[in-house]
Parts: sequence; structure tokens; C-alpha cells
Amino acid sequence: MSLIPVTLRRAAVAVSLLSATAAFAVSLSDISNQDATSGLKAALEKGATVAVSKLGQQNGFLNNDKVKIKLPSALEQAMPLIRMTGQGQKVDDLVVDMNHAAEAAVPLAKPLLVNAVKSMSVSDAKNILSGGDTSVTDFFRQKTSGELATKFLPIVKNITDKNGLSARYNATMGQVAKTGLVSGDQSTVEGYVTQRALDGLFLMIGEEEKAIRQDPVGAGSAIIGKVFGALK
Repeated sequence: MSLIPVTLRRAAVAVSLLSATAAFAVSLSDISNQDATSGLKAALEKGATVAVSKLGQQNGFLNNDKVKIKLPSALEQAMPLIRMTGQGQKVDDLVVDMNHAAEAAVPLAKPLLVNAVKSMSVSDAKNILSGGDTSVTDFFRQKTSGELATKFLPIVKNITDKNGLSARYNATMGQVAKTGLVSGDQSTVEGYVTQRALDGLFLMIGEEEKAIRQDPVGAGSAIIGKVFGALK
């Protein structure tokens, strides 16, 4: 048997394999603007939906050490004295109420997050896709944090006001805030919980974003897999 046909066949197979490899080796520059935007929007909506779902359920904050809302450090340091005066249980109840308040407020975030997705431009999509592991989360924070805080605050206040210690907290922390030892958002329990709720929400969105970037195919969407797979 002549070696030439065999050699040609092997060469043909090699070319075929190279072509197949090239077909799957998609880079971000190969993806259309429409696909890039669609993939990112799908990822944004998925990440936001999962984060809101996890936090907006009963004990979604309270049982998650990553986002559980604890007492401000200034009040935490005073806990030994507070317990000595017999007020420890009330403070413990306040912690539970703070976390439940955050859980009640978080579902309001979903429509605002979806609206932020709709406002995204093609250039926004490309910039986010080529950014760091939390560029999606940073985009959400920039677009929604102010409006979310406005919507969260009254819900949080309605719940924390039911705890008799809330007024005492506000009076105490208001005085401490004047010394500069705590930030302004800690001077009222509703302001403190609102900010911590937002921090927890964006942290969880960030975790979902990282998961999608690490395993685009596992995200369960062809377009997410295509776009984010090009970044790996």
C-alpha cells in the first residue's frame, strides 16, 4: 500500500480536527454585540433572582453567617453591661428582628434589578463582560443602591419599631455617632439594617456572578454558556 494516500488521509484528519477546535475556540471578540448583551442580561437576571430568593425567605439572613446582621461594634462591646442589667434578651430579640426586617425588604429589589438590566447599553455589556469577577455586581450597586435604600427603609422601620429597644438603640447610637466612633448609617437601627441588607444582597449577587463565570455551562442557559465561556 502506498504511503501517500495514508499520509494524505492523516493530514485531512488533522485539518478536520484543527477546524473543529477553531470552531469551538470562541473569544469575546467573536461574539456579536447582540449575543454579548443577551448573555449578560440573562446572567444578570439569573444572579439577581437567585440572590433575592435565597435572602428573601424566612431566616435567609439570620441563618447565613455571610450576611447575618449583627449588632454594630459599639453596641456589641456594651453587651456584657446590657446583660448585667437584664436587657440581654431584648437585644437578642432586636438582632432577630433586624434580620427578619432585611428578609422582608429584599423581595422589593427584584423589579429594580430587572429594570437596571433593561437600561444596559451594548458598551455596558462589553465592559462588564471583560471586567473583574464582580463587575456585574458593581453595575447593580451603582444603578440600584440609592433607590433600593429608599424602598427598604420604611419596611425595615415598620418591623424594627415593634421592638421596644429600637427607640433606645436610636437614642444611644445617636449620641455615639456624635463622637465619630460609628458611621452615620449606624445611628438609627433602620438605617443600619437597610445598609446591611443592601450589603448582603450585593454580596450574594456577587457570589452568583462568580459561580456563573466559573461554570458558564452549569448556569443552564445556552447564551450564558456561550458568552461567559468565551471569557475562560
